[in-house]
Amino acid sequence: MRLIPFAAGLILSLTFSIANALEIEERKIYEGTGDDVLRVLSTADLNVFEPFIIEFQAGQPSLTIDYITASSTEVHAAIMEGAAFDVVISSAMDLQFQLANDGFAQQFDSEFTEQLPDWAKWRQLVFAFTTEPAVVVISRDRFEGLPLPQTRQDMIAILRDNPEVFADSVGTYDIRESGLGYLFATQEARNSDAFWRLSEVMGRLQPRLYCCSGQMINDVASGDLAVAYNVLGSYAAQRLAEDGGESMLILELEDFGNVMLRTALIPATATNVVGAGALVDALIDKGLRERADDWVLPPIQVGYDENLPTFGPIRLGPALMVYLDPLNRRAFLSSWESAMEQE
Repeated sequence: MRLIPFAAGLILSLTFSIANALEIEERKIYEGTGDDVLRVLSTADLNVFEPFIIEFQAGQPSLTIDYITASSTEVHAAIMEGAAFDVVISSAMDLQFQLANDGFAQQFDSEFTEQLPDWAKWRQLVFAFTTEPAVVVISRDRFEGLPLPQTRQDMIAILRDNPEVFADSVGTYDIRESGLGYLFATQEARNSDAFWRLSEVMGRLQPRLYCCSGQMINDVASGDLAVAYNVLGSYAAQRLAEDGGESMLILELEDFGNVMLRTALIPATATNVVGAGALVDALIDKGLRERADDWVLPPIQVGYDENLPTFGPIRLGPALMVYLDPLNRRAFLSSWESAMEQE
């Protein structure tokens, strides 16, 4: 994509300054008609997020948008190290909360942030714009003749009793590298008695460990995996629509559901604060929409009652910091490695 000279020089200099510290997965520059540049660092795959960017830029035609994707741990580390971005978007809400709590985000108030329910924001620093469940994606061919699991106990029994089907064919996150995977794992361990038993059963099958939902889902669709565990439901739904449901099936287990809030914040290092605020407002506005079928990322379900025990999403709050404590993290990872990396 051609760039106007001023914007090109600015963006190239910024890229050079962060290149050594950030492992970029994807990058695309959406050229505007003016000199302003909005730098977005995100964990959301470009093919998922591009419809929103195009829609947003249509209302801000002078703005050049530099959109970079990286893993959640890379995103978190880059902001901790002072990389200059205007908006940070991440599925790892615990890492986002830590950035805000530790002073790496700046406050933002608007008519849109005021519309968010209290559970979907924290101190005008972190703002949710989706609620996305973790799901299980299975291969129809590999499950032929087998019962479909409804709970984690069902999943344990099916994997344990059919090693010839599932050996080297179960995919899940490498939680040492994936911030979202670590978030899902720690939340599940807190809320489901079956987590560690399921991890041990997976470990006996030589599981394949991934950084990202999209790769796991694609490997189920291609037949390389029989099961992808705890992937993002929004990504799975998009891939299922492309697949037509011929090769894969999405399961939401009934015993416990992890529901992630995808969040945005404006880093303390942001220089285009006006553009950043406009983007955050547009995200929230999109998140508050009533219809879920016009973008693969689902809206916020504002009807949730956070006082009920059945309240769905993982809470934005200090409890997210428990497993980010270095000692707790090392202990959790040690137990996870023992379960998942059996000889």
